[in-house]
Amino acid sequence: MRNRILVACVGVPVILVVLYVLPAPFTPALIAVLSAVGTYEALHAIGMNHPRIALYTAIVALAIPFWVYFGEPRQWGLLVLLVYLLAVFLEAFASHLRVKMDRVGAGFFFAFVISYCLSSVVRVGALELRTSYIFLPILIPFVVDAGAMLVGMFLGKHPLTPHLSPKKTVEGSVGGLVVGVVIAILYGVVFHFITKVEVNYYFLAVYGILGGVITQVGDLAFSYVKRNRKIKDFGHVFPGHGGVLDRFDSVIFCAPLMELLILWLP
Repeated sequence: MRNRILVACVGVPVILVVLYVLPAPFTPALIAVLSAVGTYEALHAIGMNHPRIALYTAIVALAIPFWVYFGEPRQWGLLVLLVYLLAVFLEAFASHLRVKMDRVGAGFFFAFVISYCLSSVVRVGALELRTSYIFLPILIPFVVDAGAMLVGMFLGKHPLTPHLSPKKTVEGSVGGLVVGVVIAILYGVVFHFITKVEVNYYFLAVYGILGGVITQVGDLAFSYVKRNRKIKDFGHVFPGHGGVLDRFDSVIFCAPLMELLILWLP
């Protein structure tokens, strides 16, 4: 628990500095690093043991947030995709069938899903009211995770999905949803106090409840991958948390939802 708190005390200010203080290109740079490391963790988890294919896939994951930042130009996307396909299949040909296509396909799936979904933070950062919204895709999943963990520790009695995550409880899940709604509304209160701009608290409650649901689905989705591959953690980047995917699994699911809600219910 101490390590988790220390990581949060260091990590959250770093994220805030990148999103609000440093120049805009630092945001895709942060997302690119997280995407590349997360993709490499996923490749290791699924047993992709070809180092060059793993490297090519991580590079694609690294490139996607910058591609999004520059407006997703189609010609560059097609070029990178074509080069990636050629490189991977040339490596596969040279391996004399030792490279398994299910792992190649899973690797590309993880690279695209992890990187493109996390890039919702980059797309939100490109909106006109950037400072109003850019922290929401990270704030909501973080506080829902923390709320579910704390409520589950003190009040949890009924297992939620013991075959996927034995420590998760129904009480913790409900607590996470409540915390998500409360923090979303408090975010609006603070924003209104600072800017004097009118805030729709009903919409923010929707952000909190829907974000809380999909955050927990995302957490369970990557727990499914870990149980399927019989591993405890994806990595060891963050002491007390595990790897990038162990910490940002819920953000991968929640960030695209936050982007959609910001567009539909601003």
